[in-house]
Amino acid sequence: MPSGKYDKPVVTDNHDGTVSFKYDPKEIGTHELQIKFNDEHIEGSPYKFHIDAIGNGLITAYGSGLVQGVAGEPCCITISNKNNAIGKIDVSVNGPLRTEVTCHDNKDGTMTITYVPPSPGEYKVSIKAGNQHIKGSPFTTKVTAEGRKRSQITIGHSSEVSLQVQEKDVKCLNASIVAPSGLEEPCFVKKRQDGSLGISFTPREEGEHLIHVKKLGKILAGSPFKINVLAKDIGNASKVKVTGNGLKEGKTQQENQFILHTSDAGFGGINFSVEGRSAAELKCEDKDGVIICSYKPTEPGYYVVNVKFADHHIPGSPFTVKVTGPGSNIIRETIKKKIDQAPVVDIGQEASLIFRLPGTNAFDMAAKVTNPTGVTDDAVITDKEDCLYGVYFTPKEPGIHTISVRCKDIHIPGSPFQFTVGANTNFGAHKVHAGGLGLERGGANEPCEFNFYTREAGPGIIGISIEGKSRAEINVKDVSPGVYSVIYKVSEPGEYRVGIKFNDEPIPDSPFKVYMLPEVGEARKIELGHIPDAGLQVNKPIAFTIQMNGAKGLIDGKVISPSGTEDDCFVSPIDEDSWALRFIPHENGIHQIHLRHNGTHIPQSPFRIVIGHDDADPAAVQASGNGLKEIKSGIKTDFLINTCNAGAGQLAVTIDGPSKVSMDCTEVVEGYKVRYTPLAPGDYFVTIKYNGYHIVGSPFKVPCTGTAVAEPGSHETSSVVVETVAKQSKHKGDQLPRFRSNPAKITSKGPGLKKAITHKMNSFQINCQDAGNNIIFVSLYGPKGPCDEIHVKHTGRNIYNITYMVKDRGEHILIAKYGNDHIPGSPFKVECT
Repeated sequence: MPSGKYDKPVVTDNHDGTVSFKYDPKEIGTHELQIKFNDEHIEGSPYKFHIDAIGNGLITAYGSGLVQGVAGEPCCITISNKNNAIGKIDVSVNGPLRTEVTCHDNKDGTMTITYVPPSPGEYKVSIKAGNQHIKGSPFTTKVTAEGRKRSQITIGHSSEVSLQVQEKDVKCLNASIVAPSGLEEPCFVKKRQDGSLGISFTPREEGEHLIHVKKLGKILAGSPFKINVLAKDIGNASKVKVTGNGLKEGKTQQENQFILHTSDAGFGGINFSVEGRSAAELKCEDKDGVIICSYKPTEPGYYVVNVKFADHHIPGSPFTVKVTGPGSNIIRETIKKKIDQAPVVDIGQEASLIFRLPGTNAFDMAAKVTNPTGVTDDAVITDKEDCLYGVYFTPKEPGIHTISVRCKDIHIPGSPFQFTVGANTNFGAHKVHAGGLGLERGGANEPCEFNFYTREAGPGIIGISIEGKSRAEINVKDVSPGVYSVIYKVSEPGEYRVGIKFNDEPIPDSPFKVYMLPEVGEARKIELGHIPDAGLQVNKPIAFTIQMNGAKGLIDGKVISPSGTEDDCFVSPIDEDSWALRFIPHENGIHQIHLRHNGTHIPQSPFRIVIGHDDADPAAVQASGNGLKEIKSGIKTDFLINTCNAGAGQLAVTIDGPSKVSMDCTEVVEGYKVRYTPLAPGDYFVTIKYNGYHIVGSPFKVPCTGTAVAEPGSHETSSVVVETVAKQSKHKGDQLPRFRSNPAKITSKGPGLKKAITHKMNSFQINCQDAGNNIIFVSLYGPKGPCDEIHVKHTGRNIYNITYMVKDRGEHILIAKYGNDHIPGSPFKVECT
């Protein structure tokens, strides 16, 4: 009770598997009901309910909907009034998205309130009686996304304008459009059929707009160009009309259709997403302003359908749809584990990264460490047996270090790893990474394994869920601080989904699709022929054989390119016991080949092959700029992705946040510049991948402030993909690394620091091992000018041997600097005899 006193309710066994509790409240305020089974709280216990007196009536409000809920699932509240003044009760729910509330009078002095929160977040439940809040109202309800799956599809529809400018090469052009209000967004540049330059954009305001066009950073002649946007061109979501029953009710295992009529709504793209108990297959087809949309869920339940036009919800959106019908008998198993903060590693302490990688050999492993100033050194990697490896290094400066671990010259899952030396303040689920064969394929009744890395994420709760045709046995083992190994086993073959959350937030790339082979069967017999591991080229056919070994049935295959594009493989029988697979790659990089026998993956599927000379190194890619720090809604921002010395590869940038963003990517001297304009405040996550691997720091969490230009959503995605070219650093003075060094810790020794013999090589040594990294400068100046011959040799670990020869007798001045600072004792006086 509110006073802290305890009172026991009357417990009644209903003899139908349920128990009833009756309680006569004697105090106004918040009450708490604790229900335990075998001395342990049942799920949801303790339950809170609120009691208030309005006039002479006693108002009672209770139910889990006042405390917690799951997005897309009904939340229930019961309101009781002893004087039966139900007609005076008013209930409203406010949260991240519009939420409908239904009230049902039970005719017994109680009312049942039901609402379905469309998205996770914090909701305020207001309960009023006679225009007065009852005690505790508004109540705060925490809504999570537990078990929810989201599918999204976008159709772009933008206005196209000619600039009446002839320009041959549009690859080196970028443009942005400024609206009358000052809103500036990147827009796409294209070459029209008549040869003129054109731009496409989504008009948001009426009036004169300015289009700024640059070529390789320089303003194009005639820029800025002026265009006038009419009121009829502006996308107006309120004018979109909807027909069809797909937004009223749905059925599982079939396409639920609705039609959008946008011919009178101006220019704007369609953003269509469905969130619910299963990932629904979405379709969207545009036929001259009539857009046919459908979704196909596999599990019954409540689904939330978001439909936006020109970044604003159409009337009625988000829609809550009850989907009925048979499910797919998916079984879900979840395990949670508390994660402690990994210990801080300071300068001079040995740092380590220990991980498991089943099925590998220590002779194939290699590791490198890049410090914050960009210097890369080999790291010690040790074999701890049972496929357990340790990478060790001793940092000499604070900041973010990059650990690259390769097996047979290919980065292992999760590499390159971020390793912060010193204090780390950027925590969260976006800093957790997972990888391993157990997130790609496995076998029924066979242990599958993968690692996840939480060192950079801070403390929290990790949640691992596995969904599929059978229940999963899941075990989590501590490998080292911040590194964990997950071993799980399922009993039935098929496709499974492995979801990983940290503090109830999905980690990058989660959920993962895993293909499980049957324990026995025809597919187990099949083997791949020899697959060449070098010399494979773009736009040239690749073929290899498949040995059936007596297995009967059909083979089908598909290839997924580095950009994510899927294409069918040509599969044909050679003889009774072998098939040939053939496809033509159109991109450089790692391709995934999926091969199935009668709908079941063969043992090595999916497998990877490298097309072209894969010299792309994601560990060498760095991103910086204001667009990765703090941004403001409606203000254009940018960031630079430095690919110098990283080789040619595929650059993929994805921005997730409360709004879609207008975005472009243009080539610059150092690499590629990405520009974007957020349209709503909130947290944006910028994911940068190079040849399919996250660069260090990705995803970047970027907070956005300001007022909304478009209606915010729970999760909107924008992306761009670029095939990069190899770049070399120009080594200009303003592009040098930011060195951190302490010259006071440098020591020097050797006879050449005091005396020198003419016409002979004189030497001394400078030890910078404990001084950090910088550039060393050595010069010798005599009575007649500088020394003719001097050599500086780095012998490793920042130790330098210096030799020189002088021709003139007399006093010389020896200057040694580490960066801009003299080393201790410099300048030295050297007497030459």
